[in-house]
Amino acid sequence: MSVPFRAALIASAAVLVTACAPAVARHGFQPVDVSPSDIVVGTDTRETVQARLGSPSAVSTFEPNVWFYVSQTTAKYTFNLPEVSQRSVTQITFDEANGRVLSVVNLDLEDGQQIAYSDRETPTRGRELTVLEQLLGNVGRQRLPGDEEDLPPNQRRREE
Repeated sequence: MSVPFRAALIASAAVLVTACAPAVARHGFQPVDVSPSDIVVGTDTRETVQARLGSPSAVSTFEPNVWFYVSQTTAKYTFNLPEVSQRSVTQITFDEANGRVLSVVNLDLEDGQQIAYSDRETPTRGRELTVLEQLLGNVGRQRLPGDEEDLPPNQRRREE
């Protein structure tokens, strides 16, 4: 093998190997100095939790005393869809009366559940048009320029 061929082979192999490296993205809550596991049940309040962790990612819709801190890491390989490689959900429940922490629950990717989506669609009124009907449907519906009907409603043309 010649030296230029060997160099081209090594360069192309290096390009192929780097193309297989995933693009990693982190979304959501990213703890900096304090992790959600540092929250002490019974002593911390809403104010101390918000001062330590910041605003929650989400507040429960039906129970405003439950806060969620959500973070996830995704990896995307070249032409594939992104895959979630790590997920962390921290659920903090507060006492309604005094605002103290009642419980801290940490959930991860294995605790997630698959939801069966319904593939039914809401029917729309009207009829379905074929491609030919869509293309030729507006032929003859346009108004000619200068026609009296091209004025906005409730306006007349000035008489000179």
